[in-house]
Amino acid sequence: MFFPFLIAKRDIFSRKDSRLINLISSLAITGIALACATLIIALNILNGFEQTLTNKIIDFDSHIQITSYRGTLQEYEVMLSYLESRLKKDAESISPFASKLAIISNKNYKEGVNIKGITPGSNTQLKKDIISGGFNLNEEGNIVIGKKLADKLFIKVGDKITLFALKNDQLPSMENFPNIKKYVVKGIFESGMSEYDDLFAYVNLQSAQDLFSLGNTITGYDIKLKNPSKIDSITNYLSSTLRYPHYVRSIYETHRNIFTWISLQKELIPISLNILNIIAVTNIISTLLMLVLEKTNVIGILKSLGARNRQILGIFLVQGAFISFVGIVLGNILALILSWLQYEFKIISLPSQIYFMSSVPMQINWMNFADISLKTFLLSLVVALLPSYIAAKTKPVSTLRFS
Repeated sequence: MFFPFLIAKRDIFSRKDSRLINLISSLAITGIALACATLIIALNILNGFEQTLTNKIIDFDSHIQITSYRGTLQEYEVMLSYLESRLKKDAESISPFASKLAIISNKNYKEGVNIKGITPGSNTQLKKDIISGGFNLNEEGNIVIGKKLADKLFIKVGDKITLFALKNDQLPSMENFPNIKKYVVKGIFESGMSEYDDLFAYVNLQSAQDLFSLGNTITGYDIKLKNPSKIDSITNYLSSTLRYPHYVRSIYETHRNIFTWISLQKELIPISLNILNIIAVTNIISTLLMLVLEKTNVIGILKSLGARNRQILGIFLVQGAFISFVGIVLGNILALILSWLQYEFKIISLPSQIYFMSSVPMQINWMNFADISLKTFLLSLVVALLPSYIAAKTKPVSTLRFS
């Protein structure tokens, strides 16, 4: 057996160590475990935020959205065929929509709402957020609204509501009455994002065109791609090929503030937590220095028997690696348990009006576990070099003289 490993193993599992050494070793292991778990959980949360926000935004919008500088797009069937032919290999769906602001009324309660008319077969992802009723927009008189809006207006599935919309985008007058239309609430959705649950309602595309007096025009297209990694390249391609009045924006441009915030958090939080990790790992120095002081006589005896400096250094490096390994394993187990509990049971909740979701999202990413564990272990070995070097340079004559 490798000599330094053999001596380190006998020393680690020996029960003759002082209580102080055991206490310091336990504190070092605990510090590494907590720092490692904290960093892994923080990265899992950041990944969860990014994935959840992206998925929710895509559910309601799209990867790429084409709108008009003039407000409406004419002859949309021709452009739809053109887009389908150009993007047939990359696009999962291309859906026309008509979206404008309106007033929704139920008895004595009124609220502003963004009405979005879509084709019945589009936005199928929204179906999974339905908490009451269904996502039935096959008939023109059906509407699906968000839970927060339904709660504010005391609306439930089956109720009849009234929508008021401007005619030709002009202020109401005696000669220009607003458009008024009755709808039946067929479904209520809850995404966890107050921006959508409170402000959006969905109707049939034809119904929206009638409500807003759009005729056969629309306000844009929602494009969902098979491969989200091509969002930027296809956005640039469409921007360069489509002429005025088409305006092409990716999801990252439409929601620039959200994705900028996520990117900022992913840069700053790991830096702060890595500092915490470094502080925890440096506890190995104090542990090994205490071991060096206590094992001075043993070092002298080993050297007098022919042990080389490299072997002495290896003994203490193995002990430092053992402390680090135990701390990392415990940290990984703790991070996995806490991440799983949050993922399954949503223990920690969030105000959805601030964070766009009702609970702390969690994505258990095994790359985070591997990356943090490897970095922590390598850092521990670097930190353990100093006390190990001191032990290796100890002179046997001095240690045996004062033993």
